[in-house]
Amino acid sequence: MFREAVRRFIATEITPYHRQWEKEGLVSREVWLKAGSAGFLCSNVPAEFGGAGADFKYNAIFTEELGRAGATGPGFSVHSDMAATYITNFGSAQQKAKWLPRMASGEAIAAIGLTEPGAGSDLKAIKTSAVRDGDDYVINGQKVYISNGQLCDIVILACKTDPAAGARGMTFIIVEADRPGFERGRNLEKLGLKAQDTSELFFTDVRVPVSNRIGNEGQGFAIAMHNLSEERLSIAVSAIGACEGILAYTIEYTKERKVFGQSVAEFQNTRFKIAEMCAQVQALRVFVDRCIELAVEKQLDPTTAAMAKMLCGELQCKVADECLQFYGGYGYMMEYQIAHAYLDARIRRIAGGSSEVMREIISRKVFA
Repeated sequence: MFREAVRRFIATEITPYHRQWEKEGLVSREVWLKAGSAGFLCSNVPAEFGGAGADFKYNAIFTEELGRAGATGPGFSVHSDMAATYITNFGSAQQKAKWLPRMASGEAIAAIGLTEPGAGSDLKAIKTSAVRDGDDYVINGQKVYISNGQLCDIVILACKTDPAAGARGMTFIIVEADRPGFERGRNLEKLGLKAQDTSELFFTDVRVPVSNRIGNEGQGFAIAMHNLSEERLSIAVSAIGACEGILAYTIEYTKERKVFGQSVAEFQNTRFKIAEMCAQVQALRVFVDRCIELAVEKQLDPTTAAMAKMLCGELQCKVADECLQFYGGYGYMMEYQIAHAYLDARIRRIAGGSSEVMREIISRKVFA
């Protein structure tokens, strides 16, 4: 029932507007409010704070259906699977009461401020600083590639509170977007994911109360690692959903398109290629479903999550590339969904930890 409700929501509230959002570079705030009203945001937030009190399966279903529909615009996963989870697991009672109900309703949009110009997968290298001054922190620094950056009302910001302490010197602090010294940079022009706003963010002597700190000072790296497996699983879930969606509409297209007097689907090359991709997607679907079970049981380990993220992300790139080939020149035209799918897929081998980093994580376990 939940999945059917999600599909109806996407069909009526997202798909008809997605091309316009791609042209504008961001989605409307209205769709956030509608998603919140329908109960699709922050599903696993406790009911006392406005969520559904559900488990990770519900987040996964929403993410999966968005991927299947090619709905890359709203940054719902960053908001629900990352930001809300940080506050739910490590926030104070005051922070939970203040922000989670508004996040669940879509009134407050959240971003995560991790990546910097000189720090991507290596979070220990961040330089944005938060210096204690009485009951406040004074924050200076810069973030880049921040999803929801143009629309966000709050940023869960990774800062260095002790630059000499390495990973132990990182702290998460909630920064409201209306604080003096906070500035949004340009909405970045990307290869794909064009409907999703992605920004540079700047912090110049931004003063926030110590009560905005999530967890203890120096606990930031541990907080990030605590939720990282589920975050990478969310990427895998979206990728496998995208693969299934791409294959579904490509199969229909090959039945309709004629070449040399017969449909593209009648050529053995087409049938064999699609059969192979269907088998690969089905195999990874089973693996991803098992990972979701492990996540619900709080048993998903970083190595398994890295495997899922790496394999599903790379398969999405392969499926988009090989399916586009069946369209011929039409596949190169942006009026066809496959062209958008091809561009959107490439980020899967980068965001959330590059494929190379995933291989490093896996190899450490293998050779331990």
